[in-house]
Amino acid sequence: MAKLWQKDYSLDSLIESFTVGRDYLLDMELLPADCTASLAHASMLATVGLLSDSELSSLSRGIRSVLDEYGSGEYRIEKSDEDGHTALENRLVALCGEAGKKIHTGRSRNDQVITALRLYSRAFLSEAVLAGIDTVDALLKLAREHEKTPMPGRTHMQIAMPSSVGLWAAAYAEELLDALRQLLSIDAVLDQSPLGSAASYGVPLPLDRELTAELMGFSGVQNNVLYVNNSRGKFESYLLDACEQIGLTLSKMAQDLILFSLPEFGYFSLPRELCSGSSIMPQKKNPDGLELMRAKSATLSSYASQVKGILRSLPSGYNRDFQETKEPFLRGARLCIQMLRVSTLTISKLEVNKEALKRGFTPEIYATDVALEMAAKGKSFRDAYREVGTALEKVKDRDPGESLKQRSSTGSPGNLNLSFAATRAAEIASHARALGESLAASASDLVGREVPLFPPLP
Repeated sequence: MAKLWQKDYSLDSLIESFTVGRDYLLDMELLPADCTASLAHASMLATVGLLSDSELSSLSRGIRSVLDEYGSGEYRIEKSDEDGHTALENRLVALCGEAGKKIHTGRSRNDQVITALRLYSRAFLSEAVLAGIDTVDALLKLAREHEKTPMPGRTHMQIAMPSSVGLWAAAYAEELLDALRQLLSIDAVLDQSPLGSAASYGVPLPLDRELTAELMGFSGVQNNVLYVNNSRGKFESYLLDACEQIGLTLSKMAQDLILFSLPEFGYFSLPRELCSGSSIMPQKKNPDGLELMRAKSATLSSYASQVKGILRSLPSGYNRDFQETKEPFLRGARLCIQMLRVSTLTISKLEVNKEALKRGFTPEIYATDVALEMAAKGKSFRDAYREVGTALEKVKDRDPGESLKQRSSTGSPGNLNLSFAATRAAEIASHARALGESLAASASDLVGREVPLFPPLP
């Protein structure tokens, strides 16, 4: 089949291989979104008189057939197609005849791919936030179950002050919630339809961009057609930056779990089904998932940096460099969700060893409590600090549970205020779910069936 740009010559085979790269494979992931946007474009063309009703009906049937082939695993994008857009048009020509040759009227592969990415991005955003809420829920469940379970607090990795498992778990829940709220906020930027901008400069046809935006579930159009093209990769970098923040949180939590599950600590235990073994040492139970969480957090950060590095010095208008932003974005999106799901599984199966935690409470952990009690009775804190610090051997052991109760200000171990995080989680989940349902409904109304704009992970 001919490429969309094919004229009276063929591309050198080495240049073709170099420029196509893995794009034809990556576009398989965007096909449902590309089909949805293509049908929106065809519907608009019929509305403005550039397609007949019968041609639109033919294209609608053709696009549904392509989605059926995709769902059954029959659909393929070949390297000779160059990209998914060529493959889709060629397949529609085969299925719909002359109508297939008309579907590209008034659009470029530029706005075609940006629209597919925009639909994919919004669906991903909803999925990622909901996956993150599952992790938050697991952490809050752990916090509720162990709200009063004492845990040594540490600074500089040294014994510091009395803490609790509930405080530890809720801290990561609230940190993750802020990262999810940041991710969800990006939809305010994504919610702009790029379709109809063509190759950055519009077309001399009466395109109804507002109609295609409405059909695809956008609240409006991305106004400036040159900005549409300039935003490619930029919007994806917004998402990857937010994903990076999620990755940083998960990496830090993984490091805590690795450390506190060491035999020398024994605070937590990881079920053996979450750990691999050694090929030589029979006794080993390795926290490989948590170790890779740290490494994959760095990988996720590298995807964000890669996209921004490509964009950094590009002039306005389309440049082929944009193609190289696609793979790191798609990889980063899937990796972020995978990391969240692994974290949810790990937290939900975590075992808390109360006796080991209690053994961590050496008398010195109460040194600050003693100094503050002296200050409460009238002695200056600095004098109390020095008195206790120069005679630590006089600090006596205490009941850690009673010490936690005395920390009663909001968010402290004795007053975790878990409803705060639970309420916020419910609000964020509601918004993310509404976004996903709205996108799904728009695509379903347009295509006449459910469309996986963000295809399920294997």
